[in-house]
Amino acid sequence: MTLVIPAHLLEAIQAQGKGAYPEEGAGFILGSTHGHTRTASAILPQANLFEVSERRRRYRISPQDMLRAEREADAMGLEIIGIFHSHPDHPAEPSAYDLEYSLPWFFYLITSVREGHAGESRVWLMLEDRSGFTEIALRTQTATQSKEA
Repeated sequence: MTLVIPAHLLEAIQAQGKGAYPEEGAGFILGSTHGHTRTASAILPQANLFEVSERRRRYRISPQDMLRAEREADAMGLEIIGIFHSHPDHPAEPSAYDLEYSLPWFFYLITSVREGHAGESRVWLMLEDRSGFTEIALRTQTATQSKEA
């Protein structure tokens, strides 16, 4: 499986994580699925609704925000294909909290933000049995590449 994301959207996700630092930032990735490839077309950054004391290690998106994102995606002819969030001063790998609260369908794009600087972004998919995650290939697409496609 692969997530294809335009470079400007990945940059926006990384900027959102940097802007949220030292707290986790999060949002939805909207796009389409074709076979084993999901292609991102838009993002919807969301407010981190976790208690202030916990936002450094956790994020929460409300069910109402999820419903609103589903409606926005539908209006654009897209679907929610993933969720992005940042890990302040931690690797771009799922945490125990991520394992407990993630869903098996969505791709999870995690960006490591160290000392306020966005670094590595990696993509994960929860295993169907919810026992862990498998890493998904991330392919960044430039504006020139999307015009050629």
